[in-house]
Amino acid sequence: MIAMTERIGATAGKVWQALREQEEADIRQLPRIVSEKPVVVNQALGWLAREGKLEYREQGDRLWVALNPAERGR
Repeated sequence: MIAMTERIGATAGKVWQALREQEEADIRQLPRIVSEKPVVVNQALGWLAREGKLEYREQGDRLWVALNPAERGR
């Protein structure tokens, strides 16, 4: 069984890759996109946010996440 820290780190990599491919995502859809439980995806988002890799945007009751420009290679 994989350790939770490793699982969160692996999920952070999947989230990062998914955001590279589609640029922006509704955080409610990320668990489906990366095939992981919401609690693990939320921890992965925290990991990436703490590293300064993400930008967030609110639109109504939705929260969108994207890689920051440096992470997108722009």
